Amino acid sequence: MNEPENPTSEELAADIAESEANAEAGLDDGLGPIDALIAERDQWKDRALRAVAEAENTKKRAETQNNDARAYAIQKFARDLLGVADNLERALQAAPKNADAGEAGLVTGLELTQKSLLQAFENNNLRRVAPEPGEAFDPHLHQAMMEQPSDTVQGGQVLQTLQAGYALFGRTVRPAMVVVAAKGSGAAAGNAAYAQPQSQPGGNFDQKS
Repeated sequence: MNEPENPTSEELAADIAESEANAEAGLDDGLGPIDALIAERDQWKDRALRAVAEAENTKKRAETQNNDARAYAIQKFARDLLGVADNLERALQAAPKNADAGEAGLVTGLELTQKSLLQAFENNNLRRVAPEPGEAFDPHLHQAMMEQPSDTVQGGQVLQTLQAGYALFGRTVRPAMVVVAAKGSGAAAGNAAYAQPQSQPGGNFDQKS
């Protein structure tokens, strides 16, 4: 970020000369000395407000650039870690429901590892995207793998999440793979098929750790 430059002596002299000229112009226009000073004060106030606004805009641009640079730097590393999270989830899904004591200990260990990994993701702004049935399909966060009819979910809404997605600093690293309810699904027939809106990214993040 470029630091704002301090005015040079020549610039200060030019500003003073301009202020004096403005004051003289005010007198020439029939303004009294006090009115001329008030006009000059307002002019300097306007300049100060503009300078403050520009400084605030510069700060916001710098913050945005820093966040973008940070997200870009860790995006590949984040993608590599997603494979670890997926394998943990598959292992838990394949674990027997009625496990014996030894298997139960292994399952508990996997659950604790998954919980720690997801918490580490959260701490670094890598958030899990796993829409629940009935949530609106969001093309910025979700990838429709197929359509299926449904009696409970309306057309265009998420019916099932096949694979969780992830977003880093609000940017999609991997979309959630979902099944979408087909057109005409739900209690009311004739619902429109899911659209591809051009709105800002939305949707719910699953922040469970």
